[in-house]
Amino acid sequence: MAIYQNKNTKKWQFRVYYKDLQGNTKQKNSKFYDLKKEAQTAEIEFVNKIKNNDFTNNLTFKELWLSFLDFKKDKVKITSFESIKKKEKYYISLFNINVSEFNNSHFNQWKLELNKKSLSTIYKNNIYKNLRTVLNYAIKYFNINALNSVLHKMVNFTDPNELKEEMLFFTYEEFKKFIVQEKNLVYKTFFELLYFCGLRQGEALALTWNDIKFDSGELNINKNLTTKIKGIKYKILTPKTKASYRKLIIKNETLINDLKSMYNRSMNIYNFSKEWFVFGNVNPLSTTTIQNHKNKNCKLAEIKQIRIHDFRHSCASLLINKGASITLIAKYLGHGDIATTLNTYSHMYKNELETIADSLKNL
Repeated sequence: MAIYQNKNTKKWQFRVYYKDLQGNTKQKNSKFYDLKKEAQTAEIEFVNKIKNNDFTNNLTFKELWLSFLDFKKDKVKITSFESIKKKEKYYISLFNINVSEFNNSHFNQWKLELNKKSLSTIYKNNIYKNLRTVLNYAIKYFNINALNSVLHKMVNFTDPNELKEEMLFFTYEEFKKFIVQEKNLVYKTFFELLYFCGLRQGEALALTWNDIKFDSGELNINKNLTTKIKGIKYKILTPKTKASYRKLIIKNETLINDLKSMYNRSMNIYNFSKEWFVFGNVNPLSTTTIQNHKNKNCKLAEIKQIRIHDFRHSCASLLINKGASITLIAKYLGHGDIATTLNTYSHMYKNELETIADSLKNL
């Protein structure tokens, strides 16, 4: 415990180190007081609160949120942590509420405020789910058991009038119209890889020449690249899930020949290394530039605009039309379980379901 005076303002502040309920050492820096005696009195009151467990009873949602972030920081991937941090702006209206007094009226008011924002129901429920996680954290680590009854009555967001976002994809004919517009070999090959192999954009951008075996046509997917971390140009991470680690065999002649042409070009660059990125050499391609090429090609081909991630859906559609089973598609795309694939693409099997129905009808 210590009292400090700011040399510029001449005001006083106390600083206390203490352990929270998880056993972590925390530091409390008080607000500034005009008199040293005021800071000393406030310090004594704070220490007594900790001793009497009043600190937990008077925990604000803002303090809970900061504690939650500190707890999660080394327990999830950096991309997941950044995603959690971005949700903070949606909880600010709760920050001054005493957590032990948080009730369903607070929650319902929060829902009303969030409904005023232009957010999809899916994203609002993502924010809601994270709020439940924070409250469960308060129950587990701060013993605020009164929250159990609140959680029991909390319900997610629904909007029966909201139209479900349509899944877009290129048919093979549309893809041919699209790809013929791309004159740059690197971007042409990039889009071919997404379409024929169903890679996520980050998986494709993370590929190095060490990940391709031209003699066998093997493609090793073992990492992911993200550009979504604030202050960092890009970062290489582990794949999204364990199932995302996979090896694919490339037999499409156009794709394998384009990859070989790119490799031969790169080999002629000074200081070439097989550790270089397939798409970009020393540094990966810019996602903004990829988007611009995609938009331009769609416009020139006079076909619908799809997202970069929709190339992955296009690959799934192509595989389904070629008769691939849902199990094989799950492995090919690197889904963690077959349920993910079924939930995403079951509607694409409509024709096959009708065929099965017809065969049973004719028995």
